[in-house]
Amino acid sequence: MSTTSPLPRLMNDAAHTDPHESQISYFKDDSSANDSIHRHRWQRSDIENGYADASGRGNRNTDHNTDNRGSAGSEALFVGDDHGVGEVDQQPDTREKAAAEVSVRDRIGCLTWTWFTLTMATGGIANVLYSIPYRSNWLRIVGEIVFFLNLAFFITICILMSLRFKWNPGSFSKSFLSPSESLYIPACMISVGTILVTMCQYGIPKTGVWFQTTMQVCFWAYSTLSVLASSGLYLLLWSTQEFPIANMTPLWTFPAYPLLLTGPVASNLISTLPDASAAARINSPAIAFGAVCFQGIGFLLSLMIYSAFLYRLMTKKLPKETTRPGMFVSVGPSGFTVTAIVGLASSVRTTILPDGYMGNTDGPFILYLMGNFTGLFIWGLCLWFCLISMGAHWQVLQPNHPEHHISADMTWNSFVFPNTALATATIQIGTAFGSNAIRIIGTVISVVLVVVWLGVLSMLIRALFLKRLLMPDQLDGAAYQRKKWATKFKNVRGRNQSRTAR
Repeated sequence: MSTTSPLPRLMNDAAHTDPHESQISYFKDDSSANDSIHRHRWQRSDIENGYADASGRGNRNTDHNTDNRGSAGSEALFVGDDHGVGEVDQQPDTREKAAAEVSVRDRIGCLTWTWFTLTMATGGIANVLYSIPYRSNWLRIVGEIVFFLNLAFFITICILMSLRFKWNPGSFSKSFLSPSESLYIPACMISVGTILVTMCQYGIPKTGVWFQTTMQVCFWAYSTLSVLASSGLYLLLWSTQEFPIANMTPLWTFPAYPLLLTGPVASNLISTLPDASAAARINSPAIAFGAVCFQGIGFLLSLMIYSAFLYRLMTKKLPKETTRPGMFVSVGPSGFTVTAIVGLASSVRTTILPDGYMGNTDGPFILYLMGNFTGLFIWGLCLWFCLISMGAHWQVLQPNHPEHHISADMTWNSFVFPNTALATATIQIGTAFGSNAIRIIGTVISVVLVVVWLGVLSMLIRALFLKRLLMPDQLDGAAYQRKKWATKFKNVRGRNQSRTAR
């Protein structure tokens, strides 16, 4: 018997109950890291102990959670194969019967920090719609609709997460110590960063001085919280958990992601101000210099983690198909850094630095050139990681393939949010160097991302209504699909063996 990792994931994840056991890939069907390793038996979490009887396997009021700091793992034993397809412990009819007994409160108890990736993706789309250089009134209206939709998503998820923590005492603290959930906690802060970016874009041009001052305060508050959250979460992870290099994924950069949005927040705040006097009122030089500092911390942390990711690819090959969407996470750090540097450089001569700064009238122009060429330098890295991530998905494009497949879950938000950084960075580069061709490419990327976002959103809604998401026994929504594919693959393999025997 086996079951999928129970939490929805943006990237590979794992829950380990015994630190002395051999550690394996975060995502159980990543065969490149799991060769000849049998998954150990997980203990039940606070979620599963509360809702075990929904699947006919226990008493709802029983709580024997003495496990691994609250990881939501299922009580199962997994034996991997070369194709990363395992069997689930419930037959389809049993699963349907159990699903019918799960209440709304039970499903809310299955919500995790990973659901904030939905608001990351939606906020990124609102940002992309604003950044498209070919402006029109209808495009602005669509962008505002997506902006308010993202606010609604964020508030709803915050309320539901609060209910989960209230109804499951201790689950809040355990989420910080769970290997399968703790790395996703920054998704909440990243969502706040995208909201601040879009508030600057859609709010400042239509409001007054009070909103400019509000965004100034929000920038410094967000920057402070980003530094504290990033350093605090990394320290917590390093002191309580172990992440072997063989299991490395770009998700390791997630605690640094809030820092990567300080630059875009600052550049959009300054660029949307009406005039130089408004920039002087909010002390735009201090905001710009602080943003460069914080952005540098986030980018350099990500750059060092990039090396571990490349090492993992060289030694363990590509992740399994179900985890590969998370490879796009590697696109974000360089993309957001380009957006920040080039965006600030575009305003350095007009609203940030006064004439004669540091005793040299050419200082702002020199910084303008340095910012543009530094952005161009990093933009190439962003493109390269995007191409690598896209090329890694060619196998899953084959329909109904018995070996290579991918199931809809929260992982798919990785197709959208990191690539919004690529779209905005491409548009910024095209604008900075006056290249219509690059601007058109950036616009095409933006349109494609909007289509992908609509597709991902519709698939997640469908999975939610079909009870393939937010279920106590299969929180990632992929168990039923993997059972289907496992059966199909075994049938195909059996026919091939019969033909060989003949």
